[in-house]
Amino acid sequence: MVHALWRQFPRINLRLIALEPYLLNAVNLPNQPIHDKIIELLKSGGKFLRPGFFYIYSEFGEKTDPAKIKAGAAAVELLHVATLIHDDVIDDSPLRRGVKTIHTQYGQKNAIYAGDYLFTCYFTQVLKSTQEPADMKRHVDAMQIILAGELDQMKYNFNQKMTEADYFHEITGKTAELFRLCFQQSAIVTHAPAEIVKLGGEIGLTIGQAYQILDDILDYSGDPHQTKKPVLEDLKSGVYTLPLIFAIQLAPDELKPLLDKREKLSNDDIAKIRNIVISSGGLAKAVESADQLTEKAETLIGQLPEQKSKRDLQTLTRILLTRKQ
Repeated sequence: MVHALWRQFPRINLRLIALEPYLLNAVNLPNQPIHDKIIELLKSGGKFLRPGFFYIYSEFGEKTDPAKIKAGAAAVELLHVATLIHDDVIDDSPLRRGVKTIHTQYGQKNAIYAGDYLFTCYFTQVLKSTQEPADMKRHVDAMQIILAGELDQMKYNFNQKMTEADYFHEITGKTAELFRLCFQQSAIVTHAPAEIVKLGGEIGLTIGQAYQILDDILDYSGDPHQTKKPVLEDLKSGVYTLPLIFAIQLAPDELKPLLDKREKLSNDDIAKIRNIVISSGGLAKAVESADQLTEKAETLIGQLPEQKSKRDLQTLTRILLTRKQ
C-alpha cells in the first residue's frame, strides 16, 4: 500500500498506486522463496520517496510517453531496494521495515545475489525509459558513486578520527546520489531545459543529505516503534554518524574509553554514549546542520518556475525534513 504521506498530493498518489503493481511485475525471480522476500520488501511500507520525487519533478519537463516516465520511476525504486538488501548484509541488520531481512532468513550469499538480481531489474526499466547513451551513462555513473560510497564505509567503521567531510562524502554515495539521480533523470526523460536538469541535481543532492542527517539524528533521538528500527543500530556496527562525530569533537575524553570497546559495547555502554551525544551538544549541532541544508533545499526549489509541482515540492520537502520518524 502506498504510504499515507502521498494522500496530500492526490495526482502523485494515483501515479504511485498504479506504480506498485508495475513494480511487483518487474520482479520475476525463479527462486520462489527469494522472490517472495523481495516482493514482501517492496510491499512492506516504504515511502516511495524516490519515485514520488521522480513524478513531481517530471512535471517541469515536456509531456512525455507515460510508459517511459513510469519505467523511470520504477527504475529508481528498484535501485533503492537493491541497495537496501546489500546494506542489510553489510550492517547485519535483522529487520528492514519490520520485515525479517533476506540474509537473516536465507544467508548472506543469497541476499547478495538477490540485490544483484534487482540491479538487472533496474537496468531493464532504465532501458524502457530511455535508450540514449548519455542517459544510460548517467545511470552507470550514479551506480558507481553509490557502490563506491558503500565500499568507502569500510574505512570509516569504528574510526574515531572520522571528520564531518568524511561523513558527507559517505552519505553522498550512500543516500544523496540516488536522490540526485531521481531529479536529474526525471527532467532528462521529459526533455526539460538544461538549467532544470542542473537545478534538479542540486535539489536532489541537498534533500538527500538533509534526509540522511535527519535519519541519523533519529537513530539517537527517535522512538524505535515509530522509526521501525532499533535505536543506535548504526553505532553497534561501527558506523559513526554526524551526531557522534560532533560529540567526539566536543567530549572526546568521555567517549574514547567507550568507543575503544568497538564491537564489545554493552547495552549499558550504548546508553551512556547516547546520553553523552545528547548532553555534549553533538545531537543539537547535527540538527543545526540538517536545518541549514533544509533551508538550502528550499532556496533552490524557490528558483523553479511557478507551478503546482513547485508548491508540492516545497510542501513535501518541509514534511520530510522536519519529520519525527
